[in-house]
Amino acid sequence: MKSFSDSYKAAGVDVTAGYEGVELIKAHVAKTKIPGVLSSLGGFAGLFQPNLKNMEDPVLVSGTDGVGTKLKLAFTLNKHNTIGIDCVAMCVNDIICCGATPLFFLDYIAVGKNIPTRIEQIVSGIAEGCQQAGCALIGGETAEMPGFYSEDEYDLAGFSVGMVDKKKILDPSNVKAGDILIGLPSSGLHSNGFSLVRKIFENDDLLEYREDLDGSLGELLITPTKIYVKEILELQKEVSIKSLCHITGGGLYENIPRALPEGFGARINKNSIPSQPIFKLLQKQGNIPKRDMYNTFNMGLGMCAIVAPQQKDQALKVLHEAGLDGFEVGIVEAGLSGVEIC
Repeated sequence: MKSFSDSYKAAGVDVTAGYEGVELIKAHVAKTKIPGVLSSLGGFAGLFQPNLKNMEDPVLVSGTDGVGTKLKLAFTLNKHNTIGIDCVAMCVNDIICCGATPLFFLDYIAVGKNIPTRIEQIVSGIAEGCQQAGCALIGGETAEMPGFYSEDEYDLAGFSVGMVDKKKILDPSNVKAGDILIGLPSSGLHSNGFSLVRKIFENDDLLEYREDLDGSLGELLITPTKIYVKEILELQKEVSIKSLCHITGGGLYENIPRALPEGFGARINKNSIPSQPIFKLLQKQGNIPKRDMYNTFNMGLGMCAIVAPQQKDQALKVLHEAGLDGFEVGIVEAGLSGVEIC
C-alpha cells in the first residue's frame, strides 16, 4: 500500500507530491554518479566510498552555504533551473580553496507547497552544478512547510564534502612578498549582494531588453555562479598554487586577506579586472561609493590563485588552455594592511 494521509494533506502537506518529485529528479541525479557512490535515492543517508589509493594522509574538507536572496529573483522570473548551480558553486568553490577535490553534495529544499515539476527544475540545476564540479549528488531533503513559506517560495541550501592529502592542503603561511595574484573572471554577480541589488532595481523592468547590458536585466542577474573546480584542478597539476581565494560576500576587501598570512597585504590593480556593465550600472543607479562596491561585490573577480612570480606565465597558460582567461590582478606586499585597490 502506498503511503498517503488525507489528514496531513488537509493541513497543507501532500506526501504523494513528494514521491512524485523523487521520481522526476532520478534522471538528473543519475547524471552525477561517479566512482565511489554506493547508494541511490530513497535511503536514509547517502553512501560514498572514497578512493584512498593515492592518499598518504587523507583529510576530509566540508563546506555549506545557501543562495541567499538571489532566490527572490528566481521567484520573480519564475526561473528555477539555474539557481541550484549557485548553491553547488558556493560550496565547492570554498572547498577547493583548501586544495581539496569535491566528492559529493547534498541539498536541502524547504517549500511552502511541494510542486513536483518545480522541484525537478531546482534539482536539475543542482545536478548540473555537480557535473560541472565533478562531484556526485548523493542525497537531499525536501521539506514541505505550509504556513512557514508562501506557496510560491522556497529556500535552498547545500552541503559538500571533498578530500585532500594533508601535505597538499593549501596554507596561506607559504605566501611571500612579491607573489602574484592570478585573477579568474566571474560570470557576473554570482550569489552575493542581492539584498542591495534588489533594492536598487526594485522598480526596473527585469524582462525588457537593454542595449547597455546586451540583454535583459533579469537574464543578467540570474546568471549562475561560475564553478572553478575543474580549472583549478588543472592548474594544480602544472603550478604550485600557494593559496586560493573565493570572492564571495564581503567582496575583495574581506576575502583576499583570508588567503594571506598575517603581516601581508595585497595591492590590486582594478583596471586589470575585465569590465562588466552590471557593476557600472549598480554603482551609478544605486549611487554606491567605490569602497562599498568592492566590499560587497566581486566586481568581475570570482577567484584568485596566488603563485610565485616565476610561475605566473605558466599559470595563465594553463588556465587559458582550460578555457578560462585568467589575468594578473595584483601582488603580495609585506607590511601592507589588508587590500589596497588602485
